[in-house]
Amino acid sequence: MTASAERVTVNEAGVANAASAANAANAAAEVEWLMQQATTFITDAGGCRIVWRRFGSGPAVLLVHGGHGSWLHWVRNIEALAARHTVWAPDLPGYGESGDPADGALQSLIDAVVAGFAELPDTHTVDLVGFSFGGLTASHLASQLPGVRRLALLGPGGHGGVRRQQTALVDWRRAEGAEALTQAMRHNVEAFMIADPASVDALALLAYTESCRHARFRSKHISRAGGLADALDRFDGPVLVAYGEHDVTADPRAVLDQLVTGRPDRRGAFIPGAGHWVQYEAHDAINTVLGEWLA
Repeated sequence: MTASAERVTVNEAGVANAASAANAANAAAEVEWLMQQATTFITDAGGCRIVWRRFGSGPAVLLVHGGHGSWLHWVRNIEALAARHTVWAPDLPGYGESGDPADGALQSLIDAVVAGFAELPDTHTVDLVGFSFGGLTASHLASQLPGVRRLALLGPGGHGGVRRQQTALVDWRRAEGAEALTQAMRHNVEAFMIADPASVDALALLAYTESCRHARFRSKHISRAGGLADALDRFDGPVLVAYGEHDVTADPRAVLDQLVTGRPDRRGAFIPGAGHWVQYEAHDAINTVLGEWLA
């Protein structure tokens, strides 16, 4: 390599690094701005500390994030929903800034959420929106929280059917240094969460990384044990189930057929081109679907 060619290569790398740093800074600023729009409530019912962020005003909507998640799973949806609703976006027990439930059982997590939600203001009626493991959790909450009007599930776990994941996740905890951590997280997002690599931007990596780093509750075995259909049958209100076309955690059309077909009180939504984290990758489509469903 000539000296001039080497300088070009170094300069290109410098430009790429600068652009990456700028994108990361913009993503952090976007999250900070969103946090500034929130009113934070902390409940401690039953000895479990839960951090709740409230946005907007109007009929109440409770957003239930997924496993290895936090309220940041909804970073592309909160602003749109808060235009017409009071949006509650907690860190579930065992995640984010919240404390831990009594044990690793799903019912312990649900009991803590029910007790904490009862301490919040103006929540006599509420709509639930759950993602992934949070979809399974929300399906149980629907029959245990008072005043639930309707339920929306995005890529819900607990369906008991086949999974389509082809690429194994890497252990990001073994990453040495910031760049290695970023690459590990990007690999996992592309393998599991987002179908189109071009959609894996700095905000997605920030939300995913911060959520994973603060997750303690183990949800995988719970999601894979099934129970979604039975939980939904205990709720007598309307249910929306939405999947991205390329969701690797399920065969979307098979699950929609299982849960929705023949049920006039239920609706299915199939989002073309999107992966598991459908409300991020296809946020415009999901925000429209949820806006209509929650109206």
